[in-house]
Amino acid sequence: MSDAKRALRAELRQRRGDRDPAELARWGELLAAHAAALPGRTLTGFVGTGGEVPTLPLLDALVVEGRRVLLPVTLEDMTLDWADYTGPGDLAPARLGLLEPTGPRLGPAAIADAEAILVPALAVDRAGRRLGQGGGCYDRALPHATGRVIAVVADDEVLDAVPTEPHDLPVDAVLTPAGGLVDVPRG
Repeated sequence: MSDAKRALRAELRQRRGDRDPAELARWGELLAAHAAALPGRTLTGFVGTGGEVPTLPLLDALVVEGRRVLLPVTLEDMTLDWADYTGPGDLAPARLGLLEPTGPRLGPAAIADAEAILVPALAVDRAGRRLGQGGGCYDRALPHATGRVIAVVADDEVLDAVPTEPHDLPVDAVLTPAGGLVDVPRG
């Protein structure tokens, strides 16, 4: 991993650690207001934790709209399996401090069923380069995806540039609380 990636991750994690819980809750509600803008009948999502933008309001809004939402289950080898989300009662604490669905596992290939893949990121730049947490889960899962890949970040986590490596896959769009869904221009 490059020193630039390591330094940017440390800076962004510190910033997330300093976030006000009331502000985060407001961002979660703003994010949910953009549910109708997201494409597809089947989407993958994730449960934002720590200083991430809370995604549960968005996930619940998608379910209320009658959409199918798949959430990741992180396996021991850091592969992502998937399970359906129908509401907060589906979730239980899991490894890595995450909340994961408790329903039947659909297999790692289930990501291919989603027309939109909402992915976490520490930051994303205006060219669609995504900086993840560093575990590589999504780097391994995204090659199996066929839908639009949408990074979900706070508005201040859309940067001018993000350091990348050859295995880092770009996203197609960015979803932020205030900015909503914005396509990434392709050169």
